Amino acid sequence: MKNELFKPQGLVKNANRRQFLKAGSLSVAAAGLIMVGCKDVEDRDPIPPMEGVMLGSGDIGILNYAYALEQLEAAFYAAVMQGSYFANASAEEKTIMGDLEKHERAHREFFKAALGDAAIADLEVDFSAIDFSNRTSVLGAAKTFEDLGVAAYNGAGQYIENVDYLLIAGKIVSVEARHAAAIRDLINPGSADFAGDDLIDANGLERTLNFTEVLTAASSFVTTPIDFSQLPS
Repeated sequence: MKNELFKPQGLVKNANRRQFLKAGSLSVAAAGLIMVGCKDVEDRDPIPPMEGVMLGSGDIGILNYAYALEQLEAAFYAAVMQGSYFANASAEEKTIMGDLEKHERAHREFFKAALGDAAIADLEVDFSAIDFSNRTSVLGAAKTFEDLGVAAYNGAGQYIENVDYLLIAGKIVSVEARHAAAIRDLINPGSADFAGDDLIDANGLERTLNFTEVLTAASSFVTTPIDFSQLPS
């Protein structure tokens, strides 16, 4: 990746925003090739039915955690595509939102296929707090979801034991980070907000959030109860 993509002036150009996101989509495809050889996930016993969903333990629990977040993001962008904001958006923003919707849908389907019978059920979501006719509301929500996703993967990575899963998580979080940067640049074009102090510490490291912090934040939009008590801590 060229260094200029990480400078404010590199992101504000319309062509570069799309190029920035397009490069990230290659990570999704690459991750799929790796997961073909990881069939041990599908051999696990299915999670027993319960009220709500139980993520499970170990690597399976973490993959289900990621799957839950990808379900939320995919559902959000699907709703964006149906709203009047998207219908009236500029060609550039339609392209970017279309790319993000495709990526999040690919992430969701990737985890669903990889987990097999161990995958949690589809989550029920509630986006009534988001005005899908309003640009500020939609982009603000997108910023929340993308920043949350990056922090969630960063926080969970330390607990992943299987190196193949860790590699996949690294590929996906890089895509989520591209999404977050693109959305922030749409909100504040030409600013340094895409790598602001609210995300990056004095050591140049991205923030992390733990399982409780992430799922508490997500509970504002997910109505299905999620039991994550078996996740590592």
